[in-house]
Amino acid sequence: MKKTILFALASIMLMGCGNQCNKECQTMKQQAVIENILTRVSVRQFTGEKISDEQIKTLLQCAMAAPSAINKQPWAFIVVNDEAILAQLGQEFPYSRCDQKPAIAIVPCGDLQKAIPGMEGFWINDVSAATENILLAAHAMGLGAVWTGVHPNMERVAAAQRVLNLPEHILPLCIIPVGVPAEQPDVKDKWVESNIHYNQW
Repeated sequence: MKKTILFALASIMLMGCGNQCNKECQTMKQQAVIENILTRVSVRQFTGEKISDEQIKTLLQCAMAAPSAINKQPWAFIVVNDEAILAQLGQEFPYSRCDQKPAIAIVPCGDLQKAIPGMEGFWINDVSAATENILLAAHAMGLGAVWTGVHPNMERVAAAQRVLNLPEHILPLCIIPVGVPAEQPDVKDKWVESNIHYNQW
């Protein structure tokens, strides 16, 4: 599956797509994006291989391309590549898989100082969108990642703030270990038509 995604994306680049993209190129681009979404899986085991600074930057660029209410962009991202801190995260948050040899962990946070006055809780929507962008970008790049929850469990929030030395106005949403996958989980078909309603319940 990933080879198909990469081939489609490479073909798009080679065809010189952009604003001049023809119909065939647009179709390939659409198929590549949709396939990437439908084949993304949660990866919890990693090889321990390093990833490049350029790959990390790409993940964060994709995160910051997420939609944001009134374009407030109330997010901050902690990139953890120190093995001792990764181990500490793994100890404090066993479910985070930070002890399974990820190259890094990214901790998307809400910055309450950037939040909409009187609507501070909207940071959760914005940072969640940024988190999903990281997961999709990692998958497209042949990396593995998994969303592991922190907020709204305030004990977890406090623990993450302590480990990462976060100020009070920075609230961690989740922990995303990222790395070269050491497993290939099966893709889950989550399509459930009964979950859909048109116009009213």
